[in-house]
Amino acid sequence: MQIYLVGGAVRDSLINYPSSENDWVVVGATPEQMTDLGYKPVGQDFPVFLHPKTGEEYALARTERKSGHGYKGFEFYTSTEVSLEEDLIRRDLTINAMAQDDTGHIIDPFGGQKDLEKKLLRHVSEAFTEDPLRVLRVARFAARYAHLGFTVAPETMELMKSIVAKGEMEFLVAERVWKETSRALTEQSPQVFFEVLKACNALEVLLPEVDALFGVPQRADYHPEIDTGIHTLMALEAATKLTDCEAIRFAVLVHDVGKAITPEDVLPSHSGHEKRGLPLVKAICDRLTVPNRHRQLAMAVTEFHLHCHKALELKPATLLKLFQSIGAIRSPDKLRDFLTCCEADIKGRAGFEDAAYPSKDYLLAALETVSQADISDLVAQGVTGAEIGKQLNQRQIQQLTEFKTNNGI
Repeated sequence: MQIYLVGGAVRDSLINYPSSENDWVVVGATPEQMTDLGYKPVGQDFPVFLHPKTGEEYALARTERKSGHGYKGFEFYTSTEVSLEEDLIRRDLTINAMAQDDTGHIIDPFGGQKDLEKKLLRHVSEAFTEDPLRVLRVARFAARYAHLGFTVAPETMELMKSIVAKGEMEFLVAERVWKETSRALTEQSPQVFFEVLKACNALEVLLPEVDALFGVPQRADYHPEIDTGIHTLMALEAATKLTDCEAIRFAVLVHDVGKAITPEDVLPSHSGHEKRGLPLVKAICDRLTVPNRHRQLAMAVTEFHLHCHKALELKPATLLKLFQSIGAIRSPDKLRDFLTCCEADIKGRAGFEDAAYPSKDYLLAALETVSQADISDLVAQGVTGAEIGKQLNQRQIQQLTEFKTNNGI
């Protein structure tokens, strides 16, 4: 039995990049030997075991053969005869196909270290095309390491295009697509994930609502970058600089999808795109089984981001309705998340990357004013039901009226 550290931990140690997980491959062992040593079996498709003390994953060396569609369409073979190199050649990228033995020696049969030096994401073998999930993984690695200068090798991009052209992406289950997308949203440069998917034609299959934004014009006086797809990725990049919150980044990604279905005769104006976008955002969330927090924030930002941009012009009653609609009065954090999305939208424009966003402080102060509304006297008088809600609204609107007056608005 020989045990090797493999994959991401080896890759990241060579470029001094933070790594939180260790994966191990075991050569020359049987499942019975692993369990006898106290390892806990957890693999469903092939033998994977958890270390009895560290909980880290140890997988028996294996080979695989394509037997169907999608990332589950494989037959796996494990044996004490499977070599380390046979196990490594089935991996996606050369930089992920390295191993390290217990003396610290690097085993690199496919040139992973050279590709690290060249900052290239390159496939290991032609078997790369057998698993459509690898398209998403390569895009995610591109998003992780783009800030270091990494790019997808041209020949690998061609293989990714061929996977898409064969219709393999359509066999990926929604949960797996969302898992990779959600992980990509938390990477250093999430916009690169979508750029790579666009480049290999996978975005049209997986997120057609976002793909349709590219080539749609906007008014140059509001959007010097003009193209709505470019604006979307710029806004996502701006969001990345503001927060590491996955839900916020997702909401920014989808907030303008309604612009893709603006009638051509009114372009480049997009009046009403907020309402038009709501069913599209809902469709994305339904299809990818997006978490409720992400869904609620995305729907709120899609519908009300223009209200936020024009916050100082809103009447007191409209301000109150905005707070109520996004659930801000009961959960102030919802307003903070909403505002961060809207700020990213403003900064995601050519030449506006450092623009101030006065709506943010204004709405936070307005919410603080509303939260001070006191109805204890109404309760003492025995007012209940709809009437107490009606009078509370009136008091909140009055407070917002005074707030605007005190701020000279």
